[in-house]
Amino acid sequence: MIVFYLDTCVLAAYYCPEPLSVAVGKALRHVTLPATSRLVACELSSALSQKVRSGELSRSSAGAVLAQFKKHLRDGHFRSVEIGPREYDLAEEWLNSFSTPLRALDALHLAVAASHGLALLTTDKALAVAAKSLGVQSKLISA
Repeated sequence: MIVFYLDTCVLAAYYCPEPLSVAVGKALRHVTLPATSRLVACELSSALSQKVRSGELSRSSAGAVLAQFKKHLRDGHFRSVEIGPREYDLAEEWLNSFSTPLRALDALHLAVAASHGLALLTTDKALAVAAKSLGVQSKLISA
């Protein structure tokens, strides 16, 4: 059984109306106990803040999304994985190769998945391509 680490774009599409929301919902119905990290939670807050500032989402709607996500965390809908020195070292090693277009946080997400034996579930095509090049199993959700 493949256990997936959800990146932030998957959760944003799951909790907020976006073009890939239906595809993400369908994909998540077939995933058993997906994993997230505190980094995903932080990035989700950032994505919601951006949606509020751009007018895509009201403050109250963003607050409701955060409340629902936190409830799902408390209720065990997601397995939480820790990010420690091993993950930072691996992300830094990949970035120091100067051969990948990864940004720091994306490298860290991939390192978390790799270190915990998880496959990455993403809607970000470039991240899925980078995962493959680094030997990290991934699945791309697309329309």
